[in-house]
Amino acid sequence: MRTPLTRRYAAPVTDTAAAHDLSDPATDPFEVARAAAAVIAERTGAERHDVALVLGSGWGQAGDLVGETLATVENTDVPGFGRAAVAGHSGSMRSVAIGDTGRRALVYGTRTHFYEGRGVRAVVHGVRTAAAAGCTTIVITNGCGGLRPEWAPGTPVLISDHINLTAHSPIEGANFVDLTDLYSPRLRAVAREVDDTLDEGVYVQFRGPHYETPAEVRMAKVLGGDLVGMSTSLESIAARQSGLEVLGISLVTNAAAGISPDPLSHEEVLEAGRAAADRCGRLLADVVGRE
Repeated sequence: MRTPLTRRYAAPVTDTAAAHDLSDPATDPFEVARAAAAVIAERTGAERHDVALVLGSGWGQAGDLVGETLATVENTDVPGFGRAAVAGHSGSMRSVAIGDTGRRALVYGTRTHFYEGRGVRAVVHGVRTAAAAGCTTIVITNGCGGLRPEWAPGTPVLISDHINLTAHSPIEGANFVDLTDLYSPRLRAVAREVDDTLDEGVYVQFRGPHYETPAEVRMAKVLGGDLVGMSTSLESIAARQSGLEVLGISLVTNAAAGISPDPLSHEEVLEAGRAAADRCGRLLADVVGRE
């Protein structure tokens, strides 16, 4: 078996830090994304990537089954990216071979969450960088609370739509983007070809970082939600703006507050991810291979 080549670098190749400060209103976030994509191309030796994967809470081990890692780049070496702020996330990104097709996947081991206070631009920077790197498809995953009792912890669920309760959007200015089919029906059909037991539901993003109250969970259910979490919708909106086709997959890591009498914890999220790693990894690998 061929031993994967993993490259690591210490010193970033960037312009001035000020030019890449996403919190500065004068900074063009798409220019920072292009600068980040250029560094990724240099560090990975890949002129372009084809598919991006965002590995959310509980999905870290699943990424190992997607394909052979050809290069690894630390997030802090790439303009606009920061360290992982959540336990169970990796602070690096990987360039992964998709079978023997010659295609590459850009796999993010972490994301910036809205509750970190770095602003919406930082939250969606990975998505915009993926588009600048040549990706046409993005798979966005998360760990979430489930509102349906039949979804036991460890159940992957396709996202059919979302409700954004952050009161923010990544789109700036009078730029009106249609979100009607944001979560690609085509890619959901591909996922169901891989696993015909997959269910789907509406994901509700809260601001976090506290978990939702039982009353808020009941509200989400009344609004039409099936899944609750703290990520994904802002990234998906930015992906649509950038022309990416989006597949969203949630891993139900626990019953939402009020659905189960047990208290919520992040360790529960990670444990559910470890238990479902093989199933989720093979699902991602097969979907990306067929995409």
